[in-house]
Parts: sequence; C-alpha cells; structure tokens
Amino acid sequence: MGIIDDLARARDAYERREWVAAYGALSDLDPSCLAAADFARLATAAYLLGQRNDCVQALQRAYRVNLEAGETPAAVRCAFWLAMVLILGGEAAVGGGWVARSQRLLEEVPGDAVERGYVLIPMMFRDVAAGEFAAAHERAVEITGYGRRFHEPDLVAFGLSAEGRLLLYTGQVPQGVALLDEAMVGVVAGEVSPIFAGVVYCTMIEACQEISDFGRAAEWTSALTTWCEAQPGLVMFTGQCAVHRGQLMRVRGAFARALEEFDRAAQRYLSSGIPHAAGLAMCERAEVLRIQGELAAADEAYQKASALGHDPQPGLALLWLTRGRTHAALAAIRRLVAEPRDPVHRSQVLPAAVHILLACGETEEAAGPAAELSDLAERFGCAALQAMAGHARGSVLLAQGDAAAALPPLRAAAAQWAGLGCRYEMARCRVLIGKAYQWLGDLDSASTELTGARRAFAELGARPAEQEASGLLRPDAPCGLTAREVEVLRLVASGRSNAEIATELFLSERTVARHVSNILTKVEVSSRTAAAAFAYEHHLL
Repeated sequence: MGIIDDLARARDAYERREWVAAYGALSDLDPSCLAAADFARLATAAYLLGQRNDCVQALQRAYRVNLEAGETPAAVRCAFWLAMVLILGGEAAVGGGWVARSQRLLEEVPGDAVERGYVLIPMMFRDVAAGEFAAAHERAVEITGYGRRFHEPDLVAFGLSAEGRLLLYTGQVPQGVALLDEAMVGVVAGEVSPIFAGVVYCTMIEACQEISDFGRAAEWTSALTTWCEAQPGLVMFTGQCAVHRGQLMRVRGAFARALEEFDRAAQRYLSSGIPHAAGLAMCERAEVLRIQGELAAADEAYQKASALGHDPQPGLALLWLTRGRTHAALAAIRRLVAEPRDPVHRSQVLPAAVHILLACGETEEAAGPAAELSDLAERFGCAALQAMAGHARGSVLLAQGDAAAALPPLRAAAAQWAGLGCRYEMARCRVLIGKAYQWLGDLDSASTELTGARRAFAELGARPAEQEASGLLRPDAPCGLTAREVEVLRLVASGRSNAEIATELFLSERTVARHVSNILTKVEVSSRTAAAAFAYEHHLL
C-alpha cells in the first residue's frame, strides 16, 4: 500500500498545482510503478520548474509506454510535446524530427482526431519563423476549429490567441485584440492547462506591448503575476512576467525597479535554457540605461542582447546618436525603415526613425515616417501609439519652422502620456512645447514648460534629457551663442577638458572641439581662459 499511497499523493499534488511536491514525489517513485500519464505529469512539473532535461526524459518514457500499449493518439501527444520543448529550447532539428514522427503516427489513426490539431501548432510556428503569416493564420484557424469540435479548451485558447496576434501583423488590430480577449476567457475561467495558460498569457501581453496598448498590457501583467504567485516554485513564465513588469515600469519612469525586473528575467531565461528570450531582457535593460545616460553600460547590454540572438535595433541606433555617432545612427535607421516589415513591427521602428532623422538634419525625410506613424496610430486605436504619432508630427512641424502648427499635436500627445502615467514621454513633449513657445516669442511660457520638463527628468534620473532641457533654458545668450554652445562654454570655464565635456554632455570629442572653435570665433577670443572670462562677465555661469 505504501507505493500506491505515494503515487496517490504525487497525483494529488499535481492536481493542486504544487509543482515542487509533485515533481519530487514522482521523481522518487520507481519508474516501473508509473503509468504513461504519470510520466506526462512528471514532464509537466519538470518543465514548469525549469528542469528541461528531466522533462524531455519523462516525455520520452511516456511516449514509449503509450506506443508499447498501442495508445497511438497518446503517443502522438507525447511526440508533440517533445517537439515543442525541443524547438523552444533551440533544438529545432531534433524537434522537427519529433514533428515528423507525430505526423507519421497520425497516419495510423483512423478518421479525424484532436491530436491533429496539436500537431498543427509546431507547423504554425515554422510558418511564423519563415514570415509566412497568411499560412500561419490558416493553421491557427484550423487549431481553433479542432479545439471547438473536440471541446478541447487548450486548443481553443491557443488557436484564438494565435489568430488574434497574426491578425495584428496584417494591420487588423481591433479584430486581433478582440480574439486575444476571447482567448483569455478560458484561461481566466481555469479551463486551460498550466502550460497552455502560461503561453496564452504571454502571447496576450507581448501582443499588447507590440501595439503599445499599455493599459491592456498592465491589466494582464497583473493577472499573470497573480497566476505565477499562486504556483509555488514555478520557474517557467516567471521570466516573461518579470520582463512584462519591467516594460511597464520603464514606460512609467520607474527605471531602477525596471532594471531589477530585467535582471531577474534574464537570469530566469538563462537558467531555463531560453537564451533568445534572455536577449530581449538585456535589450530592455539597455533601453533604460540609455535613457539614464549610462552609455557604456547600455552599449554592453545591447551587445549582450545581440549575442543572445535578439536584434538590438532601433535602440542601438539611438545610443549611437546620443554618443555623437550620427552617421552610424542614420545608416542604421535608414536600413530599418527600408526593410519590409508588418505594420506592428514598423510601428516600433518609426518613432526612432523620426527622432534620428530630425537630429541629423533630415527634416523632409523625417516627414514620411511621421505620416506613416500617424496612419498606423489611427488604424490601431492605441493611446500610446497615438501619443508617439503626435510627438513625431509635432517634432517634424517644429523642425520645418511651423511652431504654431506643431503645438496642437504636441499638447495632445503630452495629455495622452499624462493619462497613461508616462512621465518621461510627457516631459519629452513638454521640451518640444517649450521650444515652440520660444520660437513664437512666448519666453515665460517656454520657461515654465522647460523647467517642468527638466525637473521631471531630474527626478527620473534621465540625465541626457535633463541636460538638453537645461540648455534650452538659456536661449538669450550673447554673440549668437546657441544653447548647446552655452553649455559647452560653462564647462570650459569650469576648467574641464574636451574629453571631460564630451563625457558629461554625451557628445563625441570631435563635436566638442567644433563647439569650442565656434565659441572662440563668436565671442572673438583666442584662448579657453579668455572664453572663461567672457562667460563670467556675461553671467553665463
């Protein structure tokens, strides 16, 4: 009776989703006492605890036991799970072999069978990887159909979430979001098994992040956090959960906490054998460091993300721009804009494109991406993307010299960011509004906006943006000095070298040298000492 009792306790722990207890109890039992379903339970518990090798071994045992017993459909399910675990773990060739084996076994199964719906899932992933979104969408529809015909909640939820996300990539955002919401009904109701529930949760949140629907992303991230915490010892999906929390913290300006979440996510991903996902966490980490002005650390994080298989652009191009590598930034962003992309992924590139093109003086070229972004924002209907579009349009109009026309989209964008609780992006809009007021001669209003923006940047720890706002607060410099030249002159007067100034202002030494030369010419002096005396005489310090 001891073995029977131990097995009953293990199965009970599994049903209660006590994964550590279930994994330990099933692992301790003599394998000869376990049925195929027990090996499948052990595989699930091992997977959720991040024990990938044990998961694979348990699935292989379950597969053999089912095959020997003539339970072909059950063996097909084991082959399907082996394929998924191996493919997601980076072993695409071995996983593909299990897909082929499951297809061969299905030839022995008469008539229609729900397992055919499961085997469509890795085939759909293959279509997605090849960029064949139309074919992938057809498979997703089939998966949903199998789920409904066979009353299989896992397939219904997964199929609907896949359909929804793939619709996003064709630009049908409202329709796609509606399907994603429908997929979550079964998950929230507890109808969906743990692994599929975790996958659908993450698919939903990733989709919301991609279309900049931060409100919906926040709701589901909170739900995913609660779901993870209800399963002690859970490792899988906790990395994704940390990334999603960090992303929301980043957009809301909680940079220190965001870095903690991204570090936690990277560690979880690496320990679970999912390096490409760790690359996403590193790239998100780099974004925060770039905004904070920790440029060397940001560059290192971008490089790590790239080494882990995650594309660091367009963030890396923005970093190059901040460091004065304008030619590199311009070449990179032009390549990104020229590459064919679906509407969702274009929406992620266009804001950076407008910013970099304008910073490099390519005003007319920037108008195209800004207009495209406005079109996508209208089609998507997401507040954050609409705010990005307003910021971009206002930036272009300002660069074209039409400050009055720039103000309405900038004010609307600032209000939208404020409503979303995104202080950093709101302050960026206030900087542009301050510039517009300066150009229109309303200097007191300009000072109010720029002072507020500078204060927000300082509180957030966004040093490069704070430096920019500070420079703009000195518009009435003598001898035609620009705001940036006044900043450089102040540092020259404090005795700093060109290298030190470059580090403090996040510029290249060559750019600083050019500013110093222009300053000496404008104030009609021949030495740095004389330039410092000029700064003191004109109350620029």
